[in-house]
Amino acid sequence: MNNKTYGKLQGYGILIIAVIFLSLVANLALANPKIHWGAELVPHWSYSGEENPHHWAALSPDFAICSKGQNQSPINFESGTREKSPNLVFNYQNTPLNIVNNGHTIQINYAKGSRVIIGDKDYELMQFHFHTPSEHTINKKVAKMELHLVHKNEEGEIAVIGILIQQGQEHPLIKKIWQYISPEQGEKNFANVIINAKDFIPVDQSYYNYIGSLTTPPCTEGVNWFVFKTPLKVSPQQIQQFTQIYQLNARPVQPLNQREIVIREY
Repeated sequence: MNNKTYGKLQGYGILIIAVIFLSLVANLALANPKIHWGAELVPHWSYSGEENPHHWAALSPDFAICSKGQNQSPINFESGTREKSPNLVFNYQNTPLNIVNNGHTIQINYAKGSRVIIGDKDYELMQFHFHTPSEHTINKKVAKMELHLVHKNEEGEIAVIGILIQQGQEHPLIKKIWQYISPEQGEKNFANVIINAKDFIPVDQSYYNYIGSLTTPPCTEGVNWFVFKTPLKVSPQQIQQFTQIYQLNARPVQPLNQREIVIREY
C-alpha cells in the first residue's frame, strides 16, 4: 500500500468516526431535550413550564439540593433577633459597563478591585443582577423587583447583598445601564460607559441577615445574605423596561426551617 492510498483510508476512517460521534450526540439530545450542548452539558432550567423552580431538583443530580436543602433562599422576613452585627464597609470602584443577558436575567459583570468588608472578612464584588418580582419578601409583601450584589472571598465563600426595588422616582444609575439592555442574549462591553454600584447603597444600611443559598440552580447553600430594609426606588418606566425582557424570574419563598434571622438597625 502506498502512502497516497494509506492517506485516503486514514481520512475515510476519521470521517466515519466523526459521523458516528455526531449521530450519538444527536440521538442523546433528542432523547433528553433538557440538555444544552456547549462547552459543558448544562441542564436547562426556567421559571415557568416543566422546568420551573418546583422541578429544578429533577433536572439534574447536581440540582438535588434545590429540594433537599434545609437552608434555601429566598425567604420571608417577619421577625428576627436584633443584635449588633457587623458593619458593611463598601469600597466599590468605577467599572466599565459589561452586560450579559444570560437567558435568566440581566447581569452586570464587575471589574476586579471592588470590595465589601463584613466583620473580619473581605469579599470582592463579582457581579450584580436583577429579579422581578422580588425574591425576598417582608411581612409577605412582594416588591416590584430585587437587586443582588454577589461577592466572593478568597476562601470561596459567597456573600450576597439584596436590595428590594420599589416604584418611585427615576434612578440615574439604572437609567445609565438600561440604555444598553436588550432581549438579545449574549455579552456586550461598553468600555466608555463607567458605572459604580455604590450608587445603589442606601444611606440607612439596616439589614436582615441569614444563611441561605443561591436562588438559582444549583441552589448552593452556605451563602451569607444581607438584605437591606431600605428599598431602592426606580420609576414605573424603568420597571416596565426590565419586565418587557423578563416578566418573571424570581424563585418562590422557601421554608425558614430552624434558621435564625438577625436584624441590624442603624
